[in-house]
Amino acid sequence: MSVLYVVLPIALLLLAGAIAAYAWAARRGQFDDLKTPAIRALHDDDTALRPGSDKTTPPT
Repeated sequence: MSVLYVVLPIALLLLAGAIAAYAWAARRGQFDDLKTPAIRALHDDDTALRPGSDKTTPPT
């Protein structure tokens, strides 16, 4: 029973920290655009290696 006097305040502090982190992220706009980061992964990268090219050797 006495362990609850230690565990309960720690759990409440962790909960308060999680709520504060969520509120901070929401205020900073972290959850405004949920689609673009997922679509950005599908775009081609212009700096990608092309077949037959070797970027490890310096240009001559």
